[in-house]
Parts: sequence; structure tokens; C-alpha cells
Amino acid sequence: QVQLVESGGGLVQPGGSLRLSCAASGSISFINYMGWYRQAPGKQRELVARINGGGITNYADSVKGRCTISRDNAKNTVYLQMNSLKPEDTAVYYCHADIGWRTSRDYWGQGTQVTVSS
Repeated sequence: QVQLVESGGGLVQPGGSLRLSCAASGSISFINYMGWYRQAPGKQRELVARINGGGITNYADSVKGRCTISRDNAKNTVYLQMNSLKPEDTAVYYCHADIGWRTSRDYWGQGTQVTVSS
């Protein structure tokens, strides 16, 4: 009913930049949060950045100062600009949305691979 489609992942050298995009479509009543999680091999999934309907953002300590999350409400799209990338940023990045009016539900994208390597 709700689909999250990600784009922008790929291979980048240390110090490089990537911009991830996630567009939500389908039966969207209300978007409470949209954001990005990542999961590296052998590690638990962790929050990278999140933005709520009022534009309030939250970042993991590991990416503060290097990443910026933004949202285009008209397109139901969230972006993650990542700069000064490090090898430890390598992971599968998953778009996430908390959607619902009166009741809410979590939705996840299929994931996009980000690899930071020389």
C-alpha cells in the first residue's frame, strides 16, 4: 500500500559525497517521520538521520557535521546528503517512514548499498 523507493547509493572514495533520495508513494495519510537507517555486515541496524513533519532533525553522533537530512513535502521525498564519507560509513542504507493518522505503521525501503573504499 505504501512503497519507499531509494536511489543514490554507490561506490565512492573516502572523502567523497553521495546524496540519497527516498520517495514515498501509495496510500499516505500522514508522514510522522522519514529517515535513514543503515546496517553494516555483522552489525545491528542503526539510525543515521531522521526528520519529522515539523522539520526537526536528529542525527547519529557518528555522522553529525557530515550529513544533512531534508524533506520535500510536496513529493513525499526525503534526502540524505553525505559528505566527507569514511570507510566506516559503508553499509546498506534503508529508508524508513512512520506513516499514519490516529494509528501509525513503519515502512521500509529495499535498501541501497553505500560503499566507501579507495
